Amino acid sequence: MAVTEQQAPAATAGMSSRDQADQPASLVVRFGPDQPLVLDSGGRIDHLQIGYQTYGTLDGNRANAILVCHALTGDQHAANRNPVTGKPGWWDMMIGPGKPIDTDRYFVICANVVGSCMGTTGPASTNPATGRPYGLDLPVITVRDMVRAQAMLLDHLGIESLFSVAGGSLGGMQVLQWAASYPERVFSALPLAAGARHSSQNIAFHEVGRQAIMADPEWRNGRYLEAGTSPRKGLAVARMAAHITYLSDEALHRKFGRNLQDRDKPTFGFDADFQVESYLRHQGSSFVDRFDANSYLYVTRAMDYFDLAAEHGGRLANAFKGSRTRFCVASFTSDWLFPTSESKTVVRALNAAGASVSFVEIESDRGHDAFLLDEPELFSTVRGFLSSAAEARGIR
Repeated sequence: MAVTEQQAPAATAGMSSRDQADQPASLVVRFGPDQPLVLDSGGRIDHLQIGYQTYGTLDGNRANAILVCHALTGDQHAANRNPVTGKPGWWDMMIGPGKPIDTDRYFVICANVVGSCMGTTGPASTNPATGRPYGLDLPVITVRDMVRAQAMLLDHLGIESLFSVAGGSLGGMQVLQWAASYPERVFSALPLAAGARHSSQNIAFHEVGRQAIMADPEWRNGRYLEAGTSPRKGLAVARMAAHITYLSDEALHRKFGRNLQDRDKPTFGFDADFQVESYLRHQGSSFVDRFDANSYLYVTRAMDYFDLAAEHGGRLANAFKGSRTRFCVASFTSDWLFPTSESKTVVRALNAAGASVSFVEIESDRGHDAFLLDEPELFSTVRGFLSSAAEARGIR
C-alpha cells in the first residue's frame, strides 16, 4: 500500500542533493511493491518514491488541478524556496497568487521526475534490495516512464482529470506525453520551448556532457557515493556545455561581449581571462552541489529517447488522434535548442489530428531559457489561455 508522509520544507539552505534523495524536504509518497512502476525498458521499480510540492487549494469538484512539469535540472520546488540553494523556486514568477498560474484559482502540483535526485526514485536513492544507492543498477528511464509515475501520484491524490499540464523543455516533452498517453485526463496543455522528439544535435550535446562525467576518475563507474567521492569536475564541465545551449549569441554578447574578467589585458595563459569564461565556470561549480551526476546521465538519456511519433507508427498526428485537449504551444525566436520549427511540427500534427490548438512565437533574444525568465508576452499568453480554458471548464 502507498504511504504518504508530509515533511516541512527546510527553512534555510545548506542541504545537499544527496540529503534530498531519500528524505526530501517536500511532500513525498512511497509506493509498495504491490504498486510497481513498470518501465519502457522492461524493468520495474518496486519501491517507487515521489517527491512533490503543491500550491493553492483543490476545489470541491477536483477540477482545478494543474500539473507543472520541470526541465532537466529542475525539481518539485517550482514556487517555494529551494532547500538546497536557498533561492526562489524555478517558476516563482509564473506560479502564485495573482500570477499567470494563479494559486488563488488553481491547485498546482509539481513532482520531481523519476531518475532525478530531489526525492523521487533515482540513482542516488537507496535501493531497498541492497541498502546501497542504486547507481547504474537503476533501469534507464524514459519520458513516458516519468509521466506514468506522475499518473500514479495523481491517482493517489484522487485527481482523475487535470485542468492543465504545463512545462518547458523536458517539461514540455512531458506535457506532450501526457496528452498522448492520457488524453482523457488532460483538459488543456501548455508545451513551451519543446519538441516532439530530441534532435541529433541535442543528443550530441548530451553525449558530450555524459562523457565528461564518465571520464572523471571520481565517477568510479557510477559508484562514487559508496566510495565517498564525487565526479565534480566532470559534472561541472557537463553543465558548462549544456548551459551554452540554453542561451543565445545575442544574450551572451549583450551580457559579456569580449570583456575581460578583473583585468586590463590578457594573461596569455589559460586562466579565465574573459567574463564569459568566469561565468561558465561559476555555473559549473555551483551546479555540482545541487545535482547528482548519475541523475544527469539518466535524465539526459530520457530526453534523448523521446520520440512521440515513433511511439505512434511514425506519424506524429496519430499521437493526438481524437484528442479533446485544448493546446497552447509557445516557442521563442532565439531558442536554437528547441527552435520554432520544432513547435510548428507539433502544431501541424495537432491540426492534422483535428485538435484545438493555438500557437505563439515570442520575440526574445534570451534563448531557450526564456521560458524561465521575466517574459511579459509569455506571462500574458499563459494567463489568457488558462483563463479561457477555465471558463470552458467552469472553474471560477
